[in-house]
Amino acid sequence: MTIGFEEFATAQVTPLLRYATVLTGDPHLAQDVVQEVLLRAQQRWARIAAVDAPVAYLKKMVTNEYLSWRRRLRPHVSLSDVDPPDPDVSHRYDEREAMLQHVDKLPRKQKAAVVLRYYEGYDDTEIAAVLGCSQVTVRSHVSRALATLRAAHRVKEAL
Repeated sequence: MTIGFEEFATAQVTPLLRYATVLTGDPHLAQDVVQEVLLRAQQRWARIAAVDAPVAYLKKMVTNEYLSWRRRLRPHVSLSDVDPPDPDVSHRYDEREAMLQHVDKLPRKQKAAVVLRYYEGYDDTEIAAVLGCSQVTVRSHVSRALATLRAAHRVKEAL
């Protein structure tokens, strides 16, 4: 028995929004991306429900929508400009904030690869499937992103 779209969407909207928010760096853009993806998924639900992993399929749709997003009606809001829902009082807040700023500046595919690897816990094969590239390209994206993040950290440490 396949799950209905409404039940699926209700169960997955929050995880998809979290993923899209980290990916886009803008909660409003994330809502737009997820809404667009869910509208398209509803129209194709019979086919999507038949795949082995509909959740992974929708994450791929969210990633593709983010990578191809063309409507830029408002200026980009970085993750550091978004107020967290509750104040983060941990001693690592400044480090987290700085890291989010640096991740937000990465090229889109590198950012997507890093988010999928370290936020979603995907391996190279899964990331390659989502991004539509080879595992070697995934490793290249992650390696370049980490090199950029390390360099930014060294510059910060030097200051």
